[in-house]
Amino acid sequence: MTDLIPWKEPSSALALRQREMDPFARMRQDIDQMFGDMLGDWTGRMNLFNRVGQEFMPMIDVRETAKEIRVTAELPGLDEKDLEVSILDNSLRIKGEKREEHEEEKGDLFHCERQYGMFERIIPLPAEVEADKIKATFKKGVLKVTLAKTKESQSNRRLIPIET
Repeated sequence: MTDLIPWKEPSSALALRQREMDPFARMRQDIDQMFGDMLGDWTGRMNLFNRVGQEFMPMIDVRETAKEIRVTAELPGLDEKDLEVSILDNSLRIKGEKREEHEEEKGDLFHCERQYGMFERIIPLPAEVEADKIKATFKKGVLKVTLAKTKESQSNRRLIPIET
């Protein structure tokens, strides 16, 4: 009867027997065990393999007020000299390079990890800005860019009445 009700959970003994009889579940268990035996103690170091091919892409927050646009970028592990901030064609460009090295030596064991990568974020600006009034600060891994809107951009905002 329980087989006819799809949302009814079978008893744990019955579910265990069904999993044992399922050839795909058994095959998956065999493959998991095979890789577990091959890698041995490497399972704790799998994060090294998972990072291969990944790029560093900073998180960006863009806020617009009536008079300015504020862009905040989280750039942990970077220095000011590794960053380039520019404006071109009504877009803000943040470009940088992350270099991270870690070396550890304990007796005969030497462990070294290096991670390098470049990133570039281009943020289209929702309004015209005054290029000579752009301010950028970098403190504790956080880049803050403040872009003052032009007078024309500030006056383009119109409230539209909503009828009910």
